[in-house]
Amino acid sequence: MRMETPDETLALAAAGGDRAAFAALVTRHYDRVFGLAWRLTGSAADAQDLAQDICAALPGKLEGWRGEARFTTWLYRVVVNAAADLRRRHMTRARAADGWGDWEIARQAEAAEAQAARDWLEGAMAKLSPELRETVALVLGEDLTQAEAAQVLGLSEGTIAWRMSEVKKRLRRMAETEEAP
Repeated sequence: MRMETPDETLALAAAGGDRAAFAALVTRHYDRVFGLAWRLTGSAADAQDLAQDICAALPGKLEGWRGEARFTTWLYRVVVNAAADLRRRHMTRARAADGWGDWEIARQAEAAEAQAARDWLEGAMAKLSPELRETVALVLGEDLTQAEAAQVLGLSEGTIAWRMSEVKKRLRRMAETEEAP
């Protein structure tokens, strides 16, 4: 097709499947599409992606072109809509990334706090006598009742209850001592 052929004639022919007409339209308007996309996005990379996406989708879009407006007016609307869609996708991804980042920061803080509590408890348990440690290991670690722990250790249930009470007191004192300035 020659360069004097009006855009509207080329668009109608391209919509009908004329590859030469489509190639002429793309050749004629690619720089215009790219330039507008760049001004709308502020990014050469995004503009390049948009221009390529628009040109790739143009055959399907031309089928919906009714010729009620000048071809360039219609094409500008296609570019504006594509840039708006891209902007929405970027905003959605940014919100999702922000939300994910906040969630991940909270998850890591929670994990660090739990690890600190485990480390403190491990250190505090090391300061207990072996008898108190074995009682705690059975009652809390193995989830035995005090009666079951008493049976395993060959002690009375009252002794196990006293040991657990003693463990709580000592751990509370250790925590208070560490919190005091």
